[in-house]
Amino acid sequence: TSSRESWNMADRTVQLSSGARAPVLGLGTWKSPPGKVTDAVKAAIDAGYRHIDGAFVYENEHEVGEGIRQKIQEGAVKREDLFVVSKLWSTFHEKSLVKVCCKKTLDALKLDYLDLYLIHWPMGFKAGDALFPSENGAVIPSDTDFLQTWEGMEELVDAGKVKAIGVSNFNHEQLERLLNKPGLKYKPVNNQIECHPYLTQVKLVEYCHSKGITVTAYSPLGSPDRPWAKPDDPSLLDDPRIKEIAERHKKTSAQVLIRFPIQRNLLVIPKSITPERIRENTQVFDFELTKEEMDTILSFNRNWRVCGMSMSVNHKDFPFRAEF
Repeated sequence: TSSRESWNMADRTVQLSSGARAPVLGLGTWKSPPGKVTDAVKAAIDAGYRHIDGAFVYENEHEVGEGIRQKIQEGAVKREDLFVVSKLWSTFHEKSLVKVCCKKTLDALKLDYLDLYLIHWPMGFKAGDALFPSENGAVIPSDTDFLQTWEGMEELVDAGKVKAIGVSNFNHEQLERLLNKPGLKYKPVNNQIECHPYLTQVKLVEYCHSKGITVTAYSPLGSPDRPWAKPDDPSLLDDPRIKEIAERHKKTSAQVLIRFPIQRNLLVIPKSITPERIRENTQVFDFELTKEEMDTILSFNRNWRVCGMSMSVNHKDFPFRAEF
């Protein structure tokens, strides 16, 4: 029965250093249009997803919350069964603004707390209404330091607004700096990074796991719907080498691309707004890639990024200058 499959899926979790368990498979909502994302969230919960990933900057949290609320109201799921993630946007990096951004997210979602709250980028941007304040095509930085931002994040844990805190798009030097922060109260439990066969992040994953930090892979399918895609960009879903492995397992390329991070002990958040694909993306627990297949897929790395954040390349905290 589908409910039994859902139960099995809810069982597939990774333990965070905070003690909480996070479901391995989550629904990504970046680029999900407001008019479509409520139904996507409902379809995901029906298909057994219990982990929903969002962010302030996606500008669709009202609708994500609406999908969650309708499912809770129907009795399909309880709030405590869900693992809801959001992210602090870069224009709220001042310590006093962290709670302002979190409150906007909680109000939009109509929730009392988040299961996990992440600093979306290590870079602070000039505070104000513009999400990407810019001059001459470059982002205007704030003079904030993410160590101070982290203190604001810690206050949210103490206030009961978030159960756990982490980061996103941090390189290992930035993580190291955070872990060595004098007076650190709570360690980051997660680093959410772009990760797929063309950007395998082997060293960064190894570093995070060595420090007890879980890793969530975003854009696991290579984000084929990214607005800045160019015709000659590589396409993971069309890669014949992935298709060949998929055919061997009678699976789709997408299912192989989702299974790949799961076998690396990563969490993974494929985005879809198509109910059929949302369900297809859950059918990844009934097959296993062999060690040879895993090694083959790892060998496809070409350090190709979907999310290069090129407009902030001159920011003091730009994360992608470091090797990892």
